[in-house]
Amino acid sequence: MSFIKAGVIGHPIHHSKSPLIHNHWIAQYGLSGEYKAIDIAPEELKAGVQKLIEEGYAGFNVTIPHKQEIFKLCEQVDDVAKAIGAVNTVVVKGGKLYGTNTDAFGFIENVHQSAFGVDFVHKPAVVLGAGGAARAIVYALMEAGAQQIIIVNRTADKAKDIAEMNTDIIRVDAWEVREKILRDAGLLVNTTSLGMTGKDALEIDLALLPKDAVVSDIVYAPLMTDLLKQAKSRGNQIVTGIGMLLHQARPAFEKWFGVLPDVTEGLERKVLS
Repeated sequence: MSFIKAGVIGHPIHHSKSPLIHNHWIAQYGLSGEYKAIDIAPEELKAGVQKLIEEGYAGFNVTIPHKQEIFKLCEQVDDVAKAIGAVNTVVVKGGKLYGTNTDAFGFIENVHQSAFGVDFVHKPAVVLGAGGAARAIVYALMEAGAQQIIIVNRTADKAKDIAEMNTDIIRVDAWEVREKILRDAGLLVNTTSLGMTGKDALEIDLALLPKDAVVSDIVYAPLMTDLLKQAKSRGNQIVTGIGMLLHQARPAFEKWFGVLPDVTEGLERKVLS
């Protein structure tokens, strides 16, 4: 088997957990290859990507701030990435770039693997935040059969922009009513950075949330956010954020290395340590 090169591009990139994840799988499956973190400044994107093509890279992940700009350099972008409005995974074929997005896959796989009997098809799914992650998660929920999605964000315009994906299913409510709309929810997802280490707290009272609802937080530093602690203490099933990070890496790895890897507790511990 020939040596396969892959990596992740961003700026800054030193904090990325992706090399740890992908190199773990390369070793686990006895593959010949490597995965590196590559810092490319925004103004160097075109030249930096061209260098990766010339160096024979099979592909790369894309993180902040390149997820939108990379569109312009791709020969083709699939429907998933177009709907989400961001590319996070690129395959290089014949010197050309082919883009997709695996965040929606990562989110929905994590929820289904971590929570038993989660119901966002018959009950509303409430999504806090309206950034890039929220768009991927709303897309994932729609693809998985959600019939009612409520987006709550501090600025309504960004939320309304996401709602345009399907106005029959998605509605926008004001941040001020975020607690009242939990009354019938089957799933609550925090996609904001609130509650993350070094960020402001997420202020929300779950008193009206049904006990059989599932609470998910895409923040993984800390792993147990205040939101998840509050949910667990009242008996709700919880889904931590680390799983989304791990599961979104799986289809990318398969595209480059030809193996769909498993997410194990050992890998999770390694990434969190």
